[in-house]
Amino acid sequence: MKYLHVISRMDPQLGGVSQAVRTMVNGLASIGAYSEIVSLDAPDAEFLGTDPLPIHALGPAQGPWQYSPHLIPWLVAQLARFDVVILHGLWLYHGYAVRKALTRCRKAGVGALPQLFIMPHGMLDPYFQRAGGRRLKAARNWAYWKLVEAALVNESAGVLFTCEAERQLARQPFRPYHPARELVVGLGVEEPPHYTPALDTAFQQACPTELPDQPYLLFLSRIDPKKGVDLLVDAFVKVAAHVPTSSVLAATSAEPTAVEEPAAPHLVIAGPGLATAYGQSISRASQAQATPARTISLTGMLTGDAKWGAFYGCEAFVLPSHQENFGIAVVEALACGKPVLISDQVNIWQEIEASGAGLVAPDTQAGTEALLTAWYQLSESQKQAMCTRARACYESQFAVSAAAQRLDISLQKALLSVKH
Repeated sequence: MKYLHVISRMDPQLGGVSQAVRTMVNGLASIGAYSEIVSLDAPDAEFLGTDPLPIHALGPAQGPWQYSPHLIPWLVAQLARFDVVILHGLWLYHGYAVRKALTRCRKAGVGALPQLFIMPHGMLDPYFQRAGGRRLKAARNWAYWKLVEAALVNESAGVLFTCEAERQLARQPFRPYHPARELVVGLGVEEPPHYTPALDTAFQQACPTELPDQPYLLFLSRIDPKKGVDLLVDAFVKVAAHVPTSSVLAATSAEPTAVEEPAAPHLVIAGPGLATAYGQSISRASQAQATPARTISLTGMLTGDAKWGAFYGCEAFVLPSHQENFGIAVVEALACGKPVLISDQVNIWQEIEASGAGLVAPDTQAGTEALLTAWYQLSESQKQAMCTRARACYESQFAVSAAAQRLDISLQKALLSVKH
């Protein structure tokens, strides 16, 4: 099949949806499916020169709606070449443009048009309508749903979800909501590079200050209130004060072994956002609470070898997020054979808990403390067994080829049902 992926921005610095699309396109290619991407990035964006993906950049997008006058004409001219259009994300101009282009093609009598599927990537989660500080945005979304998005979703051939929890949550915030199909197709994460000592070196070199030579828990995501970083810092400070040093796992990239010398609990917080007001508050709290019995390091954003070095070097990955549609970093940790300590607001928590690949607790202060306490109370053999199950969970549920096959088979079946 021939796929057209429509997304507002593919800039890799944006992470999230853009990374998911990259992985999806690569996975589809591995099973022989053809894909192209159209985005509203500037045509001279630096990443386009190094990115091997077939990206048609029709921007630069203008304003908060991410408008571009070039998108609709391009779609009208090109849609008939594809079997399926997957619209990635909602609330921006590119969704309006796809529906408008399809309408124009039908009125013009273009016969063979692709079926439209929408992948919201968590953007229908009720969290965004209920979260404090989002009252104006929630009202705006309601108005936009009535004017544009309801027709787009309900007239599409179906809505694609990364997991069952996302599908259930998407039914809650808006009315009318009655898509023709709801398909849980999953999402794959690419295989990480094999461990080499160079990854450790890259991680150490990317850190602004020298890290203590001790095992650590890793938070790797945006420094943002939604991610629960404040909960994590406070919980770590409280729990670490009562952790016997002998219970800390020495996490190496190959086979974790017990620490021969006493090691204090250590937390590494990696990700963009330290320059924001929230990020500065996290930095101040971390510095104020660090003691010889517990240390906290903030590294800033990590990419490439440095990011993988951080994953391979940690004893476990932790993310007490208040809302996470999928959590690519969570799955990247699993792929590196690392257990994940997550909140029950990370939508893939049920799959992880069922696999025994991590620990789950509510996204509250008490829940985060319980999460860390439960980890430190595990024996070394229990922690190492969880490392093994983490990798197995990745291979069975989140590997790219398996996810791509699920997507392709699901959409082929959906196309057959549309034709009949």
